[in-house]
Amino acid sequence: MSLLVKICGLSTRETLEVALEAGADMVGFVFFSPSPRHLSLESARELGQQAKGRATKVALTVDADDATLENIAETLQPDLLQLHGKESIARVRDIKQKFGLPVMKVIAVETSADLAALPGYASVADRILFDARAPKGATRPGGLGTVFDWHVLEKLDLQLPFMVSGGLSANNVADAIRVTRAGGVDVSSGVESAPGVKDAELIRHFIRAARATEELMVR
Repeated sequence: MSLLVKICGLSTRETLEVALEAGADMVGFVFFSPSPRHLSLESARELGQQAKGRATKVALTVDADDATLENIAETLQPDLLQLHGKESIARVRDIKQKFGLPVMKVIAVETSADLAALPGYASVADRILFDARAPKGATRPGGLGTVFDWHVLEKLDLQLPFMVSGGLSANNVADAIRVTRAGGVDVSSGVESAPGVKDAELIRHFIRAARATEELMVR
């Protein structure tokens, strides 16, 4: 199975087009007001139409209620819901059943102890995304440019597809893939010139670096 590359936090037609043309498998849209990448529903509708049929559209939410999820589902028409908050196992199950969409649950990682809840989430989610645990006092759970110790996942026995994120860039994505053997990588701040401002060349560079690593591992 080929490596999945996700560019998250896209918010303009121009940078979305760059990601799509460069070969991103997944494009992520953030619906969380404290984030500099937060997207309005009006923008989501437009970007969703642009990406339709060209990449998997991912809606990132943080402890969103049903009404919020319903608005996002209606306007973006996502292919996948990314739950980036403290959603319980039961809540993940309920969201999946209510909205009829695949769900990717994010698990914040700092030490191996953070994997304790993994079996429960793996039983209800369709995919897992391992992200760096946010520093204490942070106003949002991701997109902070923080890297976690990938060796925590080195001997992971998980039947479910999983991805890694957290401080990834073109410079370290190869190491992340080699250590974790993840089926996908997710980047946001690592392809930005400023918080929330995506850089076209950094997007292209990241995707090229991820693909080059994938080719080396297949050989």
